[in-house]
Amino acid sequence: MTHTTDKTTRPAVLDLEAGRRAFIRACGLGAAGAAVFAATGAAPAAAATTDLDVLNFALNLEYLEAEFYVRAAFGRGLASGDVSGTGRLGGVIGGRKVTFATKNIRLYAEEIADDEEKHVKLLRGALGSQRVARPAINLRDSFTAAAQAAGLIGEGQTFDAFANETNFLLAAYIFEDVGVTAYKGAAPLLANKALLETAAGILAVEAYHAGVIRTILFGLGLFDAAQAISNARDSLDGTTDLDQGIGTADKANLVPTDAFSVAYSRSVPQVKNIVYLSPTGAKGGFFPSGINGAFA
Repeated sequence: MTHTTDKTTRPAVLDLEAGRRAFIRACGLGAAGAAVFAATGAAPAAAATTDLDVLNFALNLEYLEAEFYVRAAFGRGLASGDVSGTGRLGGVIGGRKVTFATKNIRLYAEEIADDEEKHVKLLRGALGSQRVARPAINLRDSFTAAAQAAGLIGEGQTFDAFANETNFLLAAYIFEDVGVTAYKGAAPLLANKALLETAAGILAVEAYHAGVIRTILFGLGLFDAAQAISNARDSLDGTTDLDQGIGTADKANLVPTDAFSVAYSRSVPQVKNIVYLSPTGAKGGFFPSGINGAFA
């Protein structure tokens, strides 16, 4: 028997009210909590969170990853038709094609770049006219600030993520684990099951990417640098210990998990702290003017 699959079909309709109800359930408020908010008129902004808001938050992150990888792998940015939308459209500072010394690393970069560009197209298609525009992105000063925070470089020095393949890999490591934890943290907020399945699929791809980057760094023996970046991320996302390095020369830690081998989750504020490079969530870092959408 021959089976055919329509690979172009994507969810196009967002049930916003269902998203709101799911968010209330996810917060543990239930019917009683919703009734209290309705009676007092004091519903917090979070109670109005919808699938639309969650996907647009993800789209902001995908813009960042795509612009980084597409520039590094192909020497270009996203097409003008893939960055417009609601909110303020921003430009991209920095980024250029990396001169890869290792063929396999170049091929990995090209595959990941293609995936991230397709993630942008997918989310934009699902959101339709309600998709947010690409916010301003800084791929120059942000990496220097991140490298200084991690102790990889000293004061007055700069870190060029596109100077060579080693710098590229360390820069990619800053993003990848954050993407995995962000998608897992957002999963309970999605009410539409078709959208949840799509988000789960993107999470799986991001996890594959993270595994590739972590494995290459391990093979190159960059244990200390990876741990320093991990510590820096942990210092930004709050008091909990959610981040892990790649291990040591004697013990690999290529798959960062909790005690039950389950991937960690990060909340929206935790993710924003990391991409803003701010423990208080002040705009800056990779998004100098902040992100677009309800979570801005």
